[in-house]
Amino acid sequence: MTRRLAYTWLARPRAGLVAVGVTVGLLSCARNPVTGKSELSLVSESQEIQMGQQASKEVAQSIGLYNDAKVQAYVANLGKRMAANSERPKLPWEFHVVDDAAVNAFALPGGFIYVTRGLMASINNEAELATVLGHEIGHVTYRHSVQQISKAQLAQLGLGIGSILSADIARFGQLASTGLSILFLKYGRDAENQADQAGFRYALDQNYDVREMTDVFETLNRVSQAGGGGKLPEWLSTHPNPENRIERIESILDTLQRDPNRGVVDREEYLQYVRGMTYGLDPRQGYFEGARFYHPQMKFQMTFPEGWQVQNTAQAVAGMSPNQDAIIQLALAGQASPTQAAQQFLSQQGVQAGQGSTASINGLPAASSYFQAQTEQGTIQGIVSFISYGGVTFGLMGYTPAGKLGSYDQIFQGTIRSFSELRDPSKLNVSPARIELVKLNRQMTLEQFNSQYPSSISLEELAIINEVEEPATPLPAGHMVKRVVGGIRQPGS
Repeated sequence: MTRRLAYTWLARPRAGLVAVGVTVGLLSCARNPVTGKSELSLVSESQEIQMGQQASKEVAQSIGLYNDAKVQAYVANLGKRMAANSERPKLPWEFHVVDDAAVNAFALPGGFIYVTRGLMASINNEAELATVLGHEIGHVTYRHSVQQISKAQLAQLGLGIGSILSADIARFGQLASTGLSILFLKYGRDAENQADQAGFRYALDQNYDVREMTDVFETLNRVSQAGGGGKLPEWLSTHPNPENRIERIESILDTLQRDPNRGVVDREEYLQYVRGMTYGLDPRQGYFEGARFYHPQMKFQMTFPEGWQVQNTAQAVAGMSPNQDAIIQLALAGQASPTQAAQQFLSQQGVQAGQGSTASINGLPAASSYFQAQTEQGTIQGIVSFISYGGVTFGLMGYTPAGKLGSYDQIFQGTIRSFSELRDPSKLNVSPARIELVKLNRQMTLEQFNSQYPSSISLEELAIINEVEEPATPLPAGHMVKRVVGGIRQPGS
């Protein structure tokens, strides 16, 4: 959960991808910039750009950009150079690194491209990065997100849906920012193949060694199999399985007319940008020790019920009961006072207020109320509390299906009342793990390297981020190797 996030607990349009100022008018066709073929489009280029601009603001607020100007400039310069030679050079292209440990990259409509720091930490040269950026540029040049948005709008028109407002309680609680739903559109096989081929072509046009593209897919596959630790979806959650894609890229390589050995790799220069990069989950943005949650950046702590499944995302901290029939969550609720925030929440359509209170919680101004809400899955009951602390208002909510509140009432109340100021210096002063580089002074295996230069991650994970298949594989003298130092071990890391 990051302090950058600021939103209200009011119900919002269900799909940000169809609710960002796009006016549905007469059906029209547009010519695809890459294929030249006519295709159905309900979104003009200006609307596409507007959608991307709005979603990009939400990315900066809710996920956050990685705080390193040199890294940001490096990625932006590389991306813009590639985009300038694409089929849509006049789009307002932007390229950024987001501060998230997940290994992923995504494109917004209109030319807003993002890679995670987790991805940058997991690949090893500029040629690999170029193929990733090229792939995402391809989604934009082919207008893949626009095609999906048009299909979604057409489906709504055909169904005669007059409103896209949802009464789902997950949207009352804002566990996921609706405006960011466009980030994780899962494209079909044809779209991914097109983006792969475009990425290959764009990287080749910049004289990169495109053989590195298969190494990217192999690394992404290994990362996904090992299990990630970011707050965003992992790469395999938003992209198809890479195994068949490796075969397709290799088949394209077989037909290549130029010598790929002459292509640019730039491993040494790339690794200098990764040196010192935050690795894994950043505990300053919140971490668990058992059921206890600490947030050093916002200086609060709270305790979730023992045995509950917990998760800290960019939008909220949440816990689910072992029987999966109750949820407790905490999220920012904007700048309104606790009383105002409670009134806004309880005045939503489908929400019925119960007994309320304005009693403080651990000396902090608060407003609480029982509630009942009608959702698409049935009626739920729960408690919601809004607490003012640190200049913002936090929203805490526990809910369960109607009829079960009696079983969870005391648990909900206890968790909400556990919210308090964090003062323990040992919790406030935690630091994230970071990447260091070591140039080998002699030939050694990764196992030997890890014995001489211990990392705070497993040998398996160390092999993945160094793209070494087997820890016993000899590495030559002069080879630059990543190691990870510092940080704390966290669930899912």
